[in-house]
Amino acid sequence: MSEKPEVNVDELLAKAQKPSADAMALHPFYRGKVETNLKCTVRDFNDFAIWYTPGVAAPCRAIEKDPELVYEYTNKWNTVAVVSDGTRVLGLGDIGPKAGLPVMEGKALLYKYLGGVDGVPIMLDTKDPDDIIKTVMMLQPGFGGVNLEDLSQPKCFRILDTLREKAEIPVWHDDQQGTATVTLAGLINALKVVGKRMEDVRIAFIGSGASNVACSRLIFGWGADPGKCFMVDSKGILGMHRKDLEMRKAEFVDKWRLCQTTNAGGRQGGIPEAMKDADVVIALSRPGPDVLKKAWIETMASDAIVFVCANPVPEIWPWEAKEAGARVVATGRSDFPNQVNNSLGFPGIFRGALDVRASTITDEMCFAAAQALADHVGDSLDEEHILPNMDDWEVFPREAAAVAVKAQEQGLARIKMTYEEELENAKRIIKASRDQTQLLMDEGFIAEAPET
Repeated sequence: MSEKPEVNVDELLAKAQKPSADAMALHPFYRGKVETNLKCTVRDFNDFAIWYTPGVAAPCRAIEKDPELVYEYTNKWNTVAVVSDGTRVLGLGDIGPKAGLPVMEGKALLYKYLGGVDGVPIMLDTKDPDDIIKTVMMLQPGFGGVNLEDLSQPKCFRILDTLREKAEIPVWHDDQQGTATVTLAGLINALKVVGKRMEDVRIAFIGSGASNVACSRLIFGWGADPGKCFMVDSKGILGMHRKDLEMRKAEFVDKWRLCQTTNAGGRQGGIPEAMKDADVVIALSRPGPDVLKKAWIETMASDAIVFVCANPVPEIWPWEAKEAGARVVATGRSDFPNQVNNSLGFPGIFRGALDVRASTITDEMCFAAAQALADHVGDSLDEEHILPNMDDWEVFPREAAAVAVKAQEQGLARIKMTYEEELENAKRIIKASRDQTQLLMDEGFIAEAPET
């Protein structure tokens, strides 16, 4: 048997800590990550009469007569509001709307660079779900879609469900649908690597917040058997024995539903009991390290798959999970192999939804995106390459095209496009966005970052 390569823990830890140090140097240097730029010509001052008064009155009157023209005459067709109250930011918890703004600016950056979508960060100074719903409904006229972000649970479920029912534009919660889509894609490919079938595996979902509730929904929808799976929250494994959740089932609707559908054998205990003999762990709980122990991974089934996706630090360092016997290990970070992060999903998914003017984003559209994401790996699939990385930008047009076709199949699109038409359209838009950024850097309008 060949010896395992020696792991230099100090080097790995230094690498893991560097992004945070760089962020503290570069955020104040740039004083933000996104800004407003013009997309129309200004040949001379006479053009102001076209873009503003008096000329602008003509398109205003046209939109008044036919509201659908707002998509043709304004940037509504390509603009998404990134809305958060700052109550569940990354793994940092309730840090407030001001402290959450850097994350939403980062989201807008990814929307633009990876999807060619104009994202606008909007931080709300309220924690009231009814106020959030009302605000988003009032924002609809100026946006083509809404990305809810970093909302605490259980209110995030009601906010999303209500807005999906009432809004005329697509509204999704990226911590739910986005994370679930990419996790499903990663799991599809990880199971190929280890030679196991979705319907056969035992999965331990560590954390029962918005992300893992949605992950379980999509994974069960793809064929996993809920009865063989375990959900774990801060008080232990979910199941019919959880009288604390039964008494509050009107508040924790999703958790109580999972109590009824998972854990058919009635297993009790906490994280170690849930992980015993599991084929897969999907952890979206709290930042580590040491939330998951090496000893617990050692009790898992052979060829174990471990997704530890808490941010900014995974529940266990990936090299430790490997040392404990895991065969495939993924995190939410881009500086380790196998990044399972919603940034691989939302830019392409919203690109497709916007381009066919979809009224909502369904689970079926997420399934289509997950399959496109999983398929794009192709012959590169192995233990450390279960998903494309964000440098492989052509995955985003492919997701967009898959989503656009599925929206049309479901009767949710107002524009008809073939797969090939949307693929080329999305490629053109995304490439233009990337090229513009490079041009601004080359010309010095985006200053060169200082050494860190």
